[in-house]
Amino acid sequence: MKQIQKAAELQAAVSEAKAKGLQIGLVPTMGALHEGHLSLIERALKENDLVVVSLFVNPIQFNNREDLEKYPRTIEADLELIEGLIAHADCRAKELLAFTPTVDEMYPDGEPTEIVYHFGPVEEVMEGPRRPGHFNGVAVVVRRLFDLSQPTRAYFGEKDYQQIAVIRALLEQMLPTTHYPLPTLVPCPIVRADDGLALSSRNKRLTPAARQMAPAINATLEQAAEMAEYEEVDDVKEWVLDTLASWHEVNECGEGLRFEPEYFEIVDAITLQPIADWTDADEHGAVGCIAVWLDGVRLIDIVKF
Repeated sequence: MKQIQKAAELQAAVSEAKAKGLQIGLVPTMGALHEGHLSLIERALKENDLVVVSLFVNPIQFNNREDLEKYPRTIEADLELIEGLIAHADCRAKELLAFTPTVDEMYPDGEPTEIVYHFGPVEEVMEGPRRPGHFNGVAVVVRRLFDLSQPTRAYFGEKDYQQIAVIRALLEQMLPTTHYPLPTLVPCPIVRADDGLALSSRNKRLTPAARQMAPAINATLEQAAEMAEYEEVDDVKEWVLDTLASWHEVNECGEGLRFEPEYFEIVDAITLQPIADWTDADEHGAVGCIAVWLDGVRLIDIVKF
């Protein structure tokens, strides 16, 4: 593994690899790595000759300054995890580049507020109206990483399901004007803890009591998937929201813990538009997407129907 902090150095390494006809895998992350991230990296190592893993907390995708400040930054531990993975993984890749730029290196002309993407209906639901500017910030940093690494494949986890749809739309917009072959988007399954909680960097912010309670999100979604066999869409949505909203636990301080559901939507798996009937989803099926607050931490998850 080689750590790179300069964009020009990454571009030089990529140019050398492409001149040799090598295939490049990109795994964009914001660090605070967990087994979910490592599963993406491991897949990239198996499918490419060179892997680029970015570890960069992107400030322009945070619409909440407090969330940005609290986001865990564990760069040294992250690099150790990657080293350990390489040591034991079955790798096709001969080299992994850990790209750890500063904000000034990523945005040398300052945060690019003049770049505005429009993704239409896919960004107008769920996370879009609740996190204004978030997907634009994601698109800006992903476009920058694509330009620097020119990957053959780019790997994203399905927990951020709507983000994948936005990246798919970004690639469509890039196609007419980009001078290099665009990457294949590779969605990867969610990795869960033994109790079902979707792995997330934000899980580190959960108190012990909240962490013990959090798996109820996935358990509720799994029950919802079973209910879809015999219940209408609106009934399943209502049941999920009511079930989580009524959940109550007591933490170690004797204070009550409750889920605060922000939304639960059942949508077409590709268009992400809400469906009223199970037959409204096309051949790709439907997906349930949820955002829930628990003890001041915002958790998201999905279930496929």
